[in-house]
Amino acid sequence: MQKGNIGITTENIFPVIKKFLYSDHEIFLREIVSNAVDATQKLKTLAMKGDFKGELGDLTVHVAVDKEAKTLTISDRGIGMTAEEIDKYINQIAFSGANDFLEKYKDDASAIIGHFGLGFYSSFMVADRVDIITRSYRDDAKGVKWTCDGSPAFEIDDCEKADRGTDIVLHISDDCVEFLEKNKIQELLTKYCRFLPIPIAFGKKTEWKDGKQVDTEKDNIVNDTTPLWTKTPSTLKDEDYKKFYRELYPMSDDPLFWIHLNVDYPFNLTGVLYFPRIKSNLDIHRNKIQLYCNQVFVTDQVENIVPDFLTLLHGVIDSPDIPLNVSRSYLQSDSNVKKISSYITKKVSDRLQSIFKADRKDFEQKWDDLKLFIHYGMLSENDFYDKAKTFALFKDVDGKYFTYDEYRDLIKDAQTDKEGNLIYLYATNKDEQYSYIETAKSKGYNVLLLDGQLDTAMVSMLEQKFEKSRFSRVDGDVIDRIIQKDNETKDELPADEAASLTGVFTSELPTMDKTQFHVETAAMGEQATPVVITQSEYMRRMKDASRYQQGMSFYGEMPDMYNLVLNSDHRLVKEVLSDMKSALADKLLPIENELNTLKARHTAIEQDQKDKKPEELTDDDKETMKKCNDDIEAQENARKGVWAEYGKSNPVVAQLIDLALLQNGLLKGEALSKFINRSVDLIK
Repeated sequence: MQKGNIGITTENIFPVIKKFLYSDHEIFLREIVSNAVDATQKLKTLAMKGDFKGELGDLTVHVAVDKEAKTLTISDRGIGMTAEEIDKYINQIAFSGANDFLEKYKDDASAIIGHFGLGFYSSFMVADRVDIITRSYRDDAKGVKWTCDGSPAFEIDDCEKADRGTDIVLHISDDCVEFLEKNKIQELLTKYCRFLPIPIAFGKKTEWKDGKQVDTEKDNIVNDTTPLWTKTPSTLKDEDYKKFYRELYPMSDDPLFWIHLNVDYPFNLTGVLYFPRIKSNLDIHRNKIQLYCNQVFVTDQVENIVPDFLTLLHGVIDSPDIPLNVSRSYLQSDSNVKKISSYITKKVSDRLQSIFKADRKDFEQKWDDLKLFIHYGMLSENDFYDKAKTFALFKDVDGKYFTYDEYRDLIKDAQTDKEGNLIYLYATNKDEQYSYIETAKSKGYNVLLLDGQLDTAMVSMLEQKFEKSRFSRVDGDVIDRIIQKDNETKDELPADEAASLTGVFTSELPTMDKTQFHVETAAMGEQATPVVITQSEYMRRMKDASRYQQGMSFYGEMPDMYNLVLNSDHRLVKEVLSDMKSALADKLLPIENELNTLKARHTAIEQDQKDKKPEELTDDDKETMKKCNDDIEAQENARKGVWAEYGKSNPVVAQLIDLALLQNGLLKGEALSKFINRSVDLIK
């Protein structure tokens, strides 16, 4: 028997493993099973080279739980070890500089294990004692048993072992008894080992017999040794890819399509990436890519391996160039990882381009499911934008699809304004903005449908990318003011009539929380609606952006500001104006005359005081100006009172306002009830 201490430069290795690695303690099973698989594959390699001439036989790795003995055993029939090899590979741990490193990475188990090659020692996270019972594949090798109780002290002794290979026996700690539960071990094997290249057996297959599930003699193999991504694409059918997707994501719809990755230079990478159907809510689709190293599961947190927008894809990436125990700091700095990221981005854009070119109709049918992903990529990665701009699509309100270049050519003649700007009209809801869309169409204009989660951000970006172009929502203003032409001559109302008309309608506007209205007149043509409500393109974008951009929240607190535009060409508005003029002439004339006099006096006072500095004004000067301002305000209030009195007396005013509010979903509750009752009265 040999006794000794493990060769370490600090004696706190086991407390460290217990304390700092405990949050990730489940990875011990991955480490031990991976070691068993490695030992088995090494034996297969020796046999292939002729260095091992014995029978390989059954190479299955067995995992077994003994609840009574409180042990978990992982057994293989690989190359095994001699006493000398145990001393070299198990007892000599390169652990210099451990204390500084442990303090720095105390919350990152993978970094610690990966840095020191401590895969085997992760078993002490869950075990009070670990036994290694092993026998080398070499001729005349003897069985060897190594035992360690979680201190630097170990024992090595000869033992009886009939077959080559290694048994790792973990005597599970009292605080880790969950790892003696069959369901827990099955869960971990499924998570970490389901695609390992050597069969892994855990228990026996069961069958229904005499009213209950009973074990059979057949091993329960928990893994697929040749997963789909390891196979040659030409040997696979579409149904094979869909079947594998359903295995990975049992509750998901079928993917749109997929990319089979296979590269061996300048790095090694295989895998399959799927395009899921993404219509909304980016976050629920993240972290569905599983990262493997030689078919061993590493992580599904792949943000540092692929660009952010590609985390929306699903599937598998397998690369031996990314270590099994990988830290986030490693991923952020490693050149291979950056090359992999660039490669995957290129493969994705090439795949989308090829599908677009090969079957445009099919691509268009998938566009609504793809749009969110492609837009996210274009917004976040310049390189991806440069590739995607040739196959990214616009969809108009009639359901027709155009590339960016096609759409520019379609609208450039009709929708270029007098300043030479190309105006892209768009709607966000076909039903809610129906009348605005129809008004634009009547002018010969085309309207895009931009109803996606990222379309507000896309609009801002495309305005920067497209030369002399502007996007305007179709209800952002009167259509003739959105696209202004040189040849337009409109008969606008005289200022006094426009002021009276807007004053009357303003008096009848409802009071709404966090909502402001500005009333104005415009000559929109006899066939246009009598009253329309528009909202500033700029303010709407800012409020939209406040929902998802940091630092923009103050826009979200601002009131919604609408313009209520009276069509001075419409019969009903003309009738209100005519009736108002005759009904209010006698009441308004003295007020207007007094206002004109007061305004002239105000101008004279300003002229008289213009050369005086504020501190040079006397109290009389200030009182004179204040009284004039107060008198003007009083007359203006009197005029507003006259307008309000008329507004209440003419039901057509309130009816026109409510029709515009109703069209924009702004008429609710009591106001809607009053509108309905008034409508009935007007019909009578």
